[in-house]
Amino acid sequence: MQLLNGLRSQYVGALTSASYLGLLAIALHSGQKSVWIISLGLVAVIGLFAWVSTHGRARAIAEMPTSRIGSAAQGYVELYGRASVDPDNLITSPFSGVSCIWYRCRTYSRDNSDREWREVSCNVSEATFEIRDPTGACRVDPDHAEVMGPEVRTSYSGAYKQVEEMLFGGGLIYVLGEFSTVGGAHSALSLSEDVSALLSDWKKDPERLKQRFDLDGNGEVDLREWELARRLATRTVEKQHREIRQESGVHVIRASKNGRLFLISSLSPQKLRQRYLMWSFLHLAVLAAASVAALGVL
Repeated sequence: MQLLNGLRSQYVGALTSASYLGLLAIALHSGQKSVWIISLGLVAVIGLFAWVSTHGRARAIAEMPTSRIGSAAQGYVELYGRASVDPDNLITSPFSGVSCIWYRCRTYSRDNSDREWREVSCNVSEATFEIRDPTGACRVDPDHAEVMGPEVRTSYSGAYKQVEEMLFGGGLIYVLGEFSTVGGAHSALSLSEDVSALLSDWKKDPERLKQRFDLDGNGEVDLREWELARRLATRTVEKQHREIRQESGVHVIRASKNGRLFLISSLSPQKLRQRYLMWSFLHLAVLAAASVAALGVL
């Protein structure tokens, strides 16, 4: 699933272009009117799908203001910060051994009788990394992300081709996704559950329980004394909860549960939007040209 999500943007930018050329090649090779109509119709349908996809991404980026990490609202946000170069934040790409914050490594092969490269394996990193802006830090969970603008390195070894895509620490990283804060003021705490757990823990040591709460010395904790124990447990848990909520929480941005666009890029929001707009205009032009051509063939 992660691989499919990560390839969406590449599908729009590369696979659609190959589809256009392949369908036109089929029509040219056939020379039949019916094949031309079908091929041009499919080109128009693909162009429509690609235009909707790229234009929607451009709009999503344009309409979402960049949030500061330290004051970002819980929910769907856009962040733009510098990736940490701390060794704990870096991983190693399996092909080149280069330190980075994210990689996708593909291996392709072909035999002597075939000129086409076929993908035989794909490895995508899942480690989280950190980005910072002047207001704070946020962990980025890249699982299920579309990644735009990585550095691409290609190498060949016999009948194999290795394609390596990487994002690096120290660079500015754009992220559009679901932001949440774990711990601190946003901690999910239950007073009743924690009080019950504390009382259960006290019950495990009956002698200690009697020493603390058997006020009349009759050898057992009666209902009145147990109520005093409950009140003390409540005050203890409330104090613990206050201390937890005063601690600094950990900010995390990840894929949205409702399937909204989750995007990570080394490009700025402006450049990223311009790239999607360029692709959307191209697909719109292909859609219009294919529609006009199909009508002309009829």
